Amino acid sequence: MPSFAALSGGPIFADVRIAWDVTGIGFHLLVNGKRQLPWCRETRLDESDGLHLWMDTRNSPNIHRATQHCHRFLWLPAGGGPKRERAVAAMVPINRARTNPKPVRPDSLKIHAIPRHDGYELSGLIPAEALTGYDPKDQSQIGFYYLVADRELGNQALTLSTDFPVAEDPSLWSEAALISS
Repeated sequence: MPSFAALSGGPIFADVRIAWDVTGIGFHLLVNGKRQLPWCRETRLDESDGLHLWMDTRNSPNIHRATQHCHRFLWLPAGGGPKRERAVAAMVPINRARTNPKPVRPDSLKIHAIPRHDGYELSGLIPAEALTGYDPKDQSQIGFYYLVADRELGNQALTLSTDFPVAEDPSLWSEAALISS
């Protein structure tokens, strides 16, 4: 995935890749250039280092408040477990949403993290059952936005920075075409 935020001087330190099929949406993240361990806390998801994904399975670019088809997922390379070494995946509510998507079981979100000497690798899968309204055969475009948050390196975003209300306004998200090969 590109990071158009770099056009306005935003940092580039992560490689973000997204894939999809009818069973769900997967991703791979590679973060390089770190000198410190990622700061991650399962009890403080919004403040932790990791990948934030927003998706609107019905791609409603003219709405300013999230609906039941809008999802926000957080993926942390660590922060879970008694020693905070376990990767964490969670769906969290979108601030000011009109309605929320159906809840997901935390164990339904698949995640795998690998620490590296200068960062980390993170991959995960959001199963179709965890995405309210996900139907790529009938709805081949989704609203989409990502943010890689890092206390040491800054924030790498798909488009607009967090100076804009991208976390709660789906009209500011990009559009992703679910193209099959």
